[in-house]
Amino acid sequence: MGADAAEVISGKIQSLLKEKDQVNIVFAAAPSQNEFLTSLADKNVDWSRINAFHMDEYIGVDKSAPQLFGNYLKGALFDKVPFKSVHYMNGDENKQEQECARYTELLEKHPTDIVILGVGENTHLAFNDPHVADFNDPKVVKIVDLDEKNRQQQVDPEDEICFDKIEEVPTHAITLTIPALFKATYAYAIAPGPNKAEAIGHTINDPIQENYPSTILRKHPHAELFIDEASAAML
Repeated sequence: MGADAAEVISGKIQSLLKEKDQVNIVFAAAPSQNEFLTSLADKNVDWSRINAFHMDEYIGVDKSAPQLFGNYLKGALFDKVPFKSVHYMNGDENKQEQECARYTELLEKHPTDIVILGVGENTHLAFNDPHVADFNDPKVVKIVDLDEKNRQQQVDPEDEICFDKIEEVPTHAITLTIPALFKATYAYAIAPGPNKAEAIGHTINDPIQENYPSTILRKHPHAELFIDEASAAML
């Protein structure tokens, strides 16, 4: 599934590069993206014309921690191919508002062509959990508190980019808002595995509502969802 997603998305990147000098892409960081990012790094793409962003970051985590989404993407893709530019979010707890303003300015300067999303177990997109998701959010980037289900999703003692126990998971993060994600010309959601089955069931079957943030993808004119047999179990 990850390889198939990489084939489709790299094809879209190549077609956009025929129309534009540069392409702006926002990436998700999560174990669900592992196979996709590995395959994407091997694609024949002119990375020197692509500006890379990520959609969320923990606040108050040590800058060297593997759990930071910027560090994950650095190892999984950003250091593997020669991007024109890579824009990391800074989760310094003393500079939250300044960082929201800085990243907002960057995204407005580089309008998103492609956003590559995960779907959280609670149906969050980026870190827009149901209690903070706003389909009409006036902000581009904001500070959010993370709900219990989201924080529990980040716990996996066997995964080096996750946390060993919930007490270690940060309570707050910086995130692109739902409208900011939705501004992307093309949206690709990648959600494999049995832990995502309930979320995918809600995404496809429930009314479009902020209680299930990922349902908004059904209103995007150019959105595609990549799932596997396990995550499709409730369809």
